[in-house]
Amino acid sequence: MKKTVMVTKIEPIWQHQSWQDELSNAICDKKQLLKLLELNESQLNLSVNAALKFPLRVPTSYLNKMQKGNPLDPLLLQIAPLVNELVNTPNFTEDPLLETERNPVPGIIHKYQGRVLLITSGACAINCRYCFRRHFPYQDNNPSLKDWQASLQYVQERPDIDEIILSGGDPLAANDKYLRRLIEQIAEISHVKRLRIHSRLPLVIPQRVNDDLLSWMDTDRFDISMVIHANHPNELDSLTAQGFKSLRQHGVTLLNQSVLLAGINDTAEILIELSKKLFSQGVLPYYVHALDKVAGASHFDVTAAKGRELQQQLLDNLPGYLVPKFVYTEPGSTSKKPL
Repeated sequence: MKKTVMVTKIEPIWQHQSWQDELSNAICDKKQLLKLLELNESQLNLSVNAALKFPLRVPTSYLNKMQKGNPLDPLLLQIAPLVNELVNTPNFTEDPLLETERNPVPGIIHKYQGRVLLITSGACAINCRYCFRRHFPYQDNNPSLKDWQASLQYVQERPDIDEIILSGGDPLAANDKYLRRLIEQIAEISHVKRLRIHSRLPLVIPQRVNDDLLSWMDTDRFDISMVIHANHPNELDSLTAQGFKSLRQHGVTLLNQSVLLAGINDTAEILIELSKKLFSQGVLPYYVHALDKVAGASHFDVTAAKGRELQQQLLDNLPGYLVPKFVYTEPGSTSKKPL
């Protein structure tokens, strides 16, 4: 009689860490990055100077989704500080959306009618190399709880503002006690009806979606939505699906916006797979953004013509509800613009 052998699955060490430990233990050293991915320096043109301008930062949980030995892995290319970032490209600037001109009080960016953005945290779990705020003056826009009075007073005095967007950095890099108290203060402003959260954390550190987070989101005071920022289907796995399910069960509407990135997701096949995988995990494709022309990111740029071609291919191959809007942001405009 054949003996049955029980095999115990050994989970990666990072799955036993708290999300705070994952955040604080993020990989910031290029040698460690190369070692963990089984790459050598000749395979990946990493630049110390690029990392000095905008540090390398990636959590282990996100790195574990990358293919070892592959210098062209689409997740790796999103976080690797390459020599390409040092190219000085005309029209690529440190403030491509002129947000410093829409920064009326510390912590507030007010670009569009009816909604404002709160810089809830200057920290991120992951430094995405294409980030349009990679040069943003967070040191001047990172109020503590006791300093939120001026920002919230700004909202209180404008009854047309009915939506507040928590952004950063990444708002979920802040602890839940801080976020709960901030939400309580926002709830005192009667004309604010909707709360939107833009975060990569449920994607890059899935254990961030825990009971503490869900408890302050479980409220009838606001209609809450979360935009998760996935660019490639490889970013989605069983752990992200579990976190998204928990968020939906607590009444959170889940949307996704991607950035169109050369060499990462600029094919119809990848974008179609991304839309389908997002929807299978309960997330609705929302936007595909043309790259904002931020200094250091020109190597990610995709032409508008190619973007329009990709949009048509998605329209030809997907039901309408799975086709995100292809848009770009024009500084000073009152809305996103169709690509």
